[in-house]
Amino acid sequence: MPLNEGPRQSGERRLCVNPFYGPANPLGDMAEAPPTHRLPDQPVAPATAHQLVRDELMLDGNARLNLATFVTTWMEPEAGLLMAECRDKNMIDKDEYPRTAELERRCVAMLADLWHAPDPETAVGCSTTGSSEACMLAGMALKRRWTRRNADRYPAARPNLVMGVNVQVCWEKFCNFWEVEARLVPMAGERFHLDPQAAAELCDENTIGVVGILGSTFDGSYEPIAELCAALDAVQERTGLDIPVHVDGASGAMVAPFLDEDLVWDFRLPRVASINTSGHKYGLVYPGVGWALWRDADALPEELVFRVNYLGGDMPTFALNFSRPGAQVVAQYYTFLRLGRDGYRAVQQAARDVATGMAGRIEALGDFRLLTRGDELPVFAFTTAPDVTAYDVFDVSRRLRESGWLVPAYSFPPHREDLSVLRVVCRNGFSADLAELLTQDLERLLPELRRQPRPLTRDKTAATGFHH
Repeated sequence: MPLNEGPRQSGERRLCVNPFYGPANPLGDMAEAPPTHRLPDQPVAPATAHQLVRDELMLDGNARLNLATFVTTWMEPEAGLLMAECRDKNMIDKDEYPRTAELERRCVAMLADLWHAPDPETAVGCSTTGSSEACMLAGMALKRRWTRRNADRYPAARPNLVMGVNVQVCWEKFCNFWEVEARLVPMAGERFHLDPQAAAELCDENTIGVVGILGSTFDGSYEPIAELCAALDAVQERTGLDIPVHVDGASGAMVAPFLDEDLVWDFRLPRVASINTSGHKYGLVYPGVGWALWRDADALPEELVFRVNYLGGDMPTFALNFSRPGAQVVAQYYTFLRLGRDGYRAVQQAARDVATGMAGRIEALGDFRLLTRGDELPVFAFTTAPDVTAYDVFDVSRRLRESGWLVPAYSFPPHREDLSVLRVVCRNGFSADLAELLTQDLERLLPELRRQPRPLTRDKTAATGFHH
């Protein structure tokens, strides 16, 4: 969550109340204008409060036109009804809501089967508020396993975690919060994610694990998890160090099992100790649910698991959060039940078809160079062609926003700071028709952009509010 500040000016503004907002007499029932940054002295009618909030929210962007987010922006009405019926259920109260707890357990078993866990029926896993929390839990398990193996050296020895510079910011947070050294494999040339051999060379006796990303947020590409495991196998043969791998499958773990069935990246690789995914990304559920799974009980140290009474029995829990609604977990089970394997395959294939088709049409315009084509995650990144000097990707992003499209432009991390790109995330609900409209709007803008004397963006760091 962003850290919000209070009002920036001492003179407090008040909300303007339209006389029509009164429930009966527009004058007699007109509410006093409430303040914006402190509690009002008196209540207002529910209809008035509702309308005031709606008026403010009109200035938000349209979520369906947000091509920056991976998060689900559309679900079926039936899913919305289920979520409304379950929003008052506290997920932690497993003895009060045993069926919700059972649906969570079933989802874990379904994911364990999907990701080829050795024994899906006894899989170790839990729901979370999203992949960020799931990554924190996985990182904690990696560190605790390492500290147990190195009890004679810790805390004098500082643990480290190896990953590509393209990881999501939650991994930087983990290393900061849990005092782990982040060892980042830089980008190089046209390689925009982790190199297995370079990652292996950064490992030593203090490495708690290596993170592989199945679906980089920078460009939508899969990192080579099998090659990473092979490189670490060679490290073990040479040094005896047994270094586990965590797969951050925030997006790809709900795409690859359906569209890339021959790709070996999951628990079929013995070195993969844990996997996470976001149910609210390509898991097709509204925001607030993620999943973390471990290969077996040995991969999750017992001392990290808390026990609660569940119908007179033992219910293990592992989470950073405590109270949270059960609605998203119920919606995840609904979606699993509703779609099945064939349904998920059809939905994800449709998203990939939209991404690859749109990437091809943008490339055909001649002004842009594709970095990826949407043939892994339904995501593609592109930049301006070398001969384009009148405008840059930030100009394109700004002009598309005028038509309601939110297409992020951003610069790449160290070793490729020279590269700035646009990225399009194609999700369920972003149809081929919408993709065609976006492409047409882009094509319509090109003549004006080409007539610019130079790119208009002076400060690229301030050109977009988008950050990974």
